Amino acid sequence: MASTSTVTLAASPTQARIAITVFFLVSGFGFSTWASRIPTIQHQLGLNDAQLGGVLLALPIGLMLTLPVTSFLLQRFSSRQVMVVGAVLYNLALALLGFAAHTWQLVVLLFCFGSSRNLLNISVNAQSVGVQALYNRSIIATFHGMWSVAGFAAAAVGAVVVGASVPTAYHFVGVGMLLTGLALAFFPRTLDILPTPQSQKSGFTLPDKTLLKFGFIAFASMACEGTMYDWSGIYFQKAVHAPKAIATAGFAIYMIAMTVGRFTGDWLVGRLGIKRMLRSSGLLIAAGLLLAALLPTPVAAGLGFIMVGFGVSCVIPLVFSMAGKSPKMGSGSAIAAVSTVGYFGFLIVPPVVGFIANAANLRWSFAIMATLGAVMVWLVSKLD
Repeated sequence: MASTSTVTLAASPTQARIAITVFFLVSGFGFSTWASRIPTIQHQLGLNDAQLGGVLLALPIGLMLTLPVTSFLLQRFSSRQVMVVGAVLYNLALALLGFAAHTWQLVVLLFCFGSSRNLLNISVNAQSVGVQALYNRSIIATFHGMWSVAGFAAAAVGAVVVGASVPTAYHFVGVGMLLTGLALAFFPRTLDILPTPQSQKSGFTLPDKTLLKFGFIAFASMACEGTMYDWSGIYFQKAVHAPKAIATAGFAIYMIAMTVGRFTGDWLVGRLGIKRMLRSSGLLIAAGLLLAALLPTPVAAGLGFIMVGFGVSCVIPLVFSMAGKSPKMGSGSAIAAVSTVGYFGFLIVPPVVGFIANAANLRWSFAIMATLGAVMVWLVSKLD
């Protein structure tokens, strides 16, 4: 974690906290703005579901390939500098997405959107670790809670503009300009954290032995998170056989629980401690997925999804907070290293869920995924 000796305060801790909260809002609102118009863009470009799925891979590929670049930059520049550049590029890419007239243009812009999102997200998490160091109580989960709130807000705005038939280009440009203005306005109140140079080979930055356990915990959590993003709604349709009126309830319930969990997580950490909190998170994930698999009814599966939402809500901010204390790496480089392992879980495991479902069924997929929660509990028990 960044110490006060390596941080120059341009504002009070409260002002710095507000400023970093704004950058989390920028990240969450921008991403959900894009997601809210995916059906519109699919229709405009005439893409079928398979083609759209292939196109959407450009975003996570851009994110993954930029991880070593972000780590390199954070070893040479303050995370606040990388963060503001990432925010500007992120919103520029968002604005340009609305003008994609051909599939190849959408692919290129999504790659850039994912790359800039990585620059922003890793650096803003490094900043959040620095702000956390200024407080004697846990506050870091709240930042991620605000990301979720921004996502809900952007989805609501997206529904309004779609209903009003506002062109995607106007929508994206307007949001991009607003978010860029917010980022530039609050940038002066962020933390000037000195970079920690490392002598590392080029390529993906992987955690050292000290951080590897954090990386595996992040992998398990993000694998479950990605599975819920991609499959929770489908599970309610195909496994629960929920009525059409509540077919989308699975994802909504999960998202609400995750958001509430992030706003209550800091309070719980203050009473349970980080390790007990992480252990409880793993137990909730395992129990929730297993409940949904064993009792595929709307009530039982809904309760299971609530448990999973609470379970995954605070894992990543808490893991980043612990990884940021690494004495061998700067907080930004440590977070990038852990993220490298974690994002593989987010990207690789959800397709595996589909393969298992095709070979058996979704209930088996979710039951197998429950083992990742148990793995998390075991890994936490091995932490020093």
